[in-house]
Formats: sequence, structure tokens, C-alpha cells
Amino acid sequence: MSGVTSIVVVGAAAIDEWYAVSNLPEPDGGAFASEVTTAFGGVGANVSVALDRLGRDVRLVSRVGDDEYGRRAREYLAETDVDASRVSVGDDPSTRSVVLSAPDGERAIVTTGESFRELRLDSADREAIVAADVVFVTGYTPDAVSRRLLALVAATADPPALVFDLSGPVEEMVGRGTEPATVHRFLHAADLLVAGDVAAAAYFGGSTAAIERIAAAQRARADAARGDGSGGSRDATDGWPRAVLTHGADGVTVLADGDSRRFEAFDVDVVDATGAGDAFVAGLIDQWLAGEGGGVGTGAGVDATGSEDIAEGARFAAAVAAINCTERSAQGGLPTREAVERFLSERE
Repeated sequence: MSGVTSIVVVGAAAIDEWYAVSNLPEPDGGAFASEVTTAFGGVGANVSVALDRLGRDVRLVSRVGDDEYGRRAREYLAETDVDASRVSVGDDPSTRSVVLSAPDGERAIVTTGESFRELRLDSADREAIVAADVVFVTGYTPDAVSRRLLALVAATADPPALVFDLSGPVEEMVGRGTEPATVHRFLHAADLLVAGDVAAAAYFGGSTAAIERIAAAQRARADAARGDGSGGSRDATDGWPRAVLTHGADGVTVLADGDSRRFEAFDVDVVDATGAGDAFVAGLIDQWLAGEGGGVGTGAGVDATGSEDIAEGARFAAAVAAINCTERSAQGGLPTREAVERFLSERE
């Protein structure tokens, strides 16, 4: 399926230092690490490698440091078919994370390093973005890059379908990632918005409030489109994207056309939940935006997908995430398309 759809991912490529801990420590508490390993991670790399495993044509726009961590990240990328030609190298310390993984698969993550925070789009990056069919952006992307990307998409006659992952709470993003005002622009400009419970709470006041607000905005958009004959075309001022709120082991809520639907997560033996959300997003991109008839590159994006396809896409994405959770590290269990299809057929 490689080469059918061009996908550009903007996000970090990082090294994860993974600690298998007895428990996630409470404030002033402690934990014991029975095992310490390193692995390849970062939201951008996770989504890119997941799409690559599914057979998609994907290019990563990122930045690493000229140090051991940056060299290892590039070595990991070289072992995949991800196009890493737009991964630049700078003098800043490479972005890297400490991942505390508890026996039940839950985890806590602490990130450091300035390399991705200093990313800026050069002319080749900009050309790759406007030429793509689908562009994914994480909320950890520096605000200057996010704003430039939005301007590029808005100025393109046949824009790529835009996916925005809210990623984290406001306090984690300030001075590091996409600022609240820019997030608001993504809410209206993107074709697909993804947010976990923590991020939804930070920006909307909670998952329930997020569902109500997004659904109401979608209904208002549909009413306005029927009233003025615009057909619901995407515009930075008049609409909200399809949205998916992820709830970890409790599944996901999909919002489309003002309606919400809940989908349960698959029951698997969880070894490590790190990267599960990124794997899920990759599955959604594969099914809703990069699949045949998905409307990529038209500005219609996921609006072209019917109710049955919504359910099938959510189920496929949930399977990608579930399979990844059965192995250690953010990318350890990322499946091929054939593996996902076998997993789903066994559960029909």
C-alpha cells in the first residue's frame, strides 16, 4: 500500500529511558526499578513508525541533537522505511524521556532536551507539507512551527487533510509546545482532533464538557451550512473537526456531525501502555484519511466517511493500540496490517 498516500508527520524523535517500576510513586513516595532499558520513542517517531508498519508512505519532520541520543534516534529511523530526510541535527541536547512503567502497564513520563523545541520549518520542510495528502501535528510542536504550518495549509489551494493531537495539558505546553491561542485555531482548521482525558480536562474542563462543546459546535456548523449552501467546507472560522477523545483502557469517544459514540478498548494482557495513544492515532489516519475514498487532499477530509466506516476505523485503530500494548516500549509491539487483520478476525 506504500506510495498510495503521502503522509507528513511533524513531531519529536526521541530516546526513551524505560524503567520497569514496582509502582508509580505518589508525591514524596518512591518506587523500585527492577529493569532499565532504552528504546526509540517520541510522538512524531511513534506515529511515523506505526504508519510505516501499516505500509504507508510517511515522512518525518523533526530535529535531534548532535549527541549520542540524536545519533541513536537516527540509527533507529534508518532501520525503518520512514523518510527521515527532513530530520535536522542541531547543537541543542536531544529530546529524550524517562518512562516509569508500572506492572499494570500504566506509566508516567518526564521529557527533557531542547532539540525538538528549537525546530523551525525550512523551505524543504514547507514544500513537503504542502505537497502531502495528510499532515499530522502534535501539540508538543513549537508554537512558531504550528502557526507557520497553519498558514501554509490555509494558503494552499488543495490543502492536505490536517490531524492535530492535543497531546498534553496547558501547563506542560507553555514555553515548549503549541500555545492555547494556536490550539484554538487548530480546533477549527483541522480535519481530525485527538485528545486524551488529561488534555481534554485542561482545555475543556473535562471529557464530558469537551464532548458537549465539540458536539454543539459541530451541530451549529451543520446548521449554518444548510442555511447558506456552503456545504460545510472547511474554514478557519466556521467549524469543528471530527474529534476523538481517548480514555485509556476505558476506550474512546468519537464525535462526528454533532453525535458522539463510545467504543470500548480491546481486552489484552498489557505489558506497557507507552505509545498506545500514538498507535491509535496512526490507525485512525490509516483508516479515515489515507484509505481509499477518504477524501484526502480535498479539504473534505474525514467528512467523506460514513457511519459504518467510522466504527470500522475506530475498531481498527483500537486494535493497533491494543497490540502495541502487549510488548514493551512505545514501538515494541507496533503491528503490520496483516497482524491487525488477524487480531480483528479472531474477535469477530
